[in-house]
Amino acid sequence: MNNKTTYISKDGLDKLRAELDEMLAIRRPEIAQRIHDAKEHGDLSENAEYEDAKNEQAFVEGRIQTLETMIKNASLIDENTSTDHVQIGSTVKVTGDDGPETFYIVGSAEAKPAAGRISNESPVGRALLGKRKGEKVVVKVPAGDFSYTIVEIS
Repeated sequence: MNNKTTYISKDGLDKLRAELDEMLAIRRPEIAQRIHDAKEHGDLSENAEYEDAKNEQAFVEGRIQTLETMIKNASLIDENTSTDHVQIGSTVKVTGDDGPETFYIVGSAEAKPAAGRISNESPVGRALLGKRKGEKVVVKVPAGDFSYTIVEIS
């Protein structure tokens, strides 16, 4: 079982709890009913519905375990982040070779790079953490090195 701390916003934690509630209250009973109905059709060795329901049950049970672990190990991101250095929960405006960019540093559970929400565990997130306004940051990635200058932290 993974006991790694999950850094997450209050909104993100609420979404995880809602998903867990849905899995426990709705999905699990639905699948149990599907398995029960499939068993009543007789021979289980050639019953595709039974196999499908069992596979879905395995997925749902795995997701329930993952959600429970993430919630148990959740550490809320402080909404009142410092503006003198980058930390989880900071919005960082940088300029680089591709022009200005804005990153919101979040935990890996909430990362959506296309939306500018980058994980504290990503190469860019790791490079920015702890840095201050005006500092130049070099990010080493497989595609090459990127350099950013921190313009603003909020």
